[in-house]
Amino acid sequence: MRNLYVTLSFVMVSGILSAQNQYTKTADKLFNRYEYVDAAKEYLKLAEGSKADNYVYKQLAESYYNVFNTKDAVKWYAKVVEQKQDAETYYKYAQMLKAEGNFKEADKQMQQFAQLAPNDQRAKTFKSNPNYLPELKGQSKLYDIVKSDVSSDKIDFGAVLTNDNNVYFASARNTSKRNSNFNEEPYLDIYRATYNANGTISDAVAVDNLNTRWHDGPASISSDGNTMYYGSESFNEKEFTKDKVKNAKFGKIYLYKATKEDDNWSNSKPLPFNNKEYDVRNPSISKDGKTLYFSSNMPGGFGGEDIWKVAVNGDEYGTPENLGAKVNTEANESFPFITDDNILFFSSNGKQGFGGLDVFKIDLNKGSEAMNVGEPVNTSKDDFAFTYNATKKVGFFSSNRDGNDDIFKADPVCNVQALVRVKDAKTGKVIEGATVMLVDEKQKTVSNQTTALNGETLTGVMCNTAYSTQVSKSGYESGIFEVKKAEN
Repeated sequence: MRNLYVTLSFVMVSGILSAQNQYTKTADKLFNRYEYVDAAKEYLKLAEGSKADNYVYKQLAESYYNVFNTKDAVKWYAKVVEQKQDAETYYKYAQMLKAEGNFKEADKQMQQFAQLAPNDQRAKTFKSNPNYLPELKGQSKLYDIVKSDVSSDKIDFGAVLTNDNNVYFASARNTSKRNSNFNEEPYLDIYRATYNANGTISDAVAVDNLNTRWHDGPASISSDGNTMYYGSESFNEKEFTKDKVKNAKFGKIYLYKATKEDDNWSNSKPLPFNNKEYDVRNPSISKDGKTLYFSSNMPGGFGGEDIWKVAVNGDEYGTPENLGAKVNTEANESFPFITDDNILFFSSNGKQGFGGLDVFKIDLNKGSEAMNVGEPVNTSKDDFAFTYNATKKVGFFSSNRDGNDDIFKADPVCNVQALVRVKDAKTGKVIEGATVMLVDEKQKTVSNQTTALNGETLTGVMCNTAYSTQVSKSGYESGIFEVKKAEN
């Protein structure tokens, strides 16, 4: 999901500005207005004609990069790096190569990046562990995933499940809204749907009391279900920056707070630390309502977009604090979500991953290092906006692995093993060679094993599922024993 919710602030290397000319004027204007789809079309005409040069190739590659068109980005970055480039260009090329599954070539580009930017934390991490991919692929699976039925043929992301069985998410499915020039998709709206007992989601409706003509969402809901924090645009406040050269007005993403009365959202107010010079978005409110996490490209960060937090006391807010180097890098960290037990999920394209944005988690209670949650949540594409309801033990995340931003459901894998030790009831001695059959709630046989010399069997089981064991051995009376549910 590089489109829409990756920072819209770009620093261009001064050395390439001189390459702009009368032939690139139309394309440059579109690029400078963040209209990358149309800009790419114009640069492509030049690239495939007689006006091609390294500047055109780079602008074309950057246009594709910014809308996560990985295949075409790789094609044109390959032309770009035929000449020496700045460090960040090699990094972006490496990200696109990983997204296309070409990890060997991506590593070559990362080596170029590390040589040019040896003090960058991304370079240090790569050099310390260049063969990280087998380790990531070897991790135990944490979640079983399935695409949610709430996904549409448009952009859908940021699903969050409340304790009263509502699912809020952002979507571009409202085709009656005008299209964004950025990616030619309708502007985003906030939607609310019903989470059913069987795990399906139905009855998605727009939250019209809050939606505007601009981008709205995603949202975070307080634990009592009565307060919402969400993103919208600064144009709502008539706040923007004017660029006379580009003949354009540029808004930013602001955070808003709304309250619920009689099941309707109202009383929407912008938060006081919004600023027309930078974006503040992707909120997540803690269980006690006292800390708001969000992402921003505000000054004082590590670079790109960072994760921040701010103290909340009613309608009063403290000074935003950066979460530091254990979370943030010189690239982009975004889409924070804080669980009830203080586990922070977030997405990053700066930490070591499979490609694009990957989902990470960090235990803020312990101050441990951030952990890539691994496959199948993460892929070589953009995987982001992971949320988790600890009460219902279900998560949601978004991914463009199928070409469009879709919502996926994530069920935690228990990773618990049931240990059965068989003993003689009279002597207490362990029994080798006993048959141990493990049966689930539906009377389906999960495993059928024979005890080892130590009288034990070991079987992987699912969380929150009851099992029974049927034990038999020639010369002994058979028995059936209940196995307590293992909680995740």
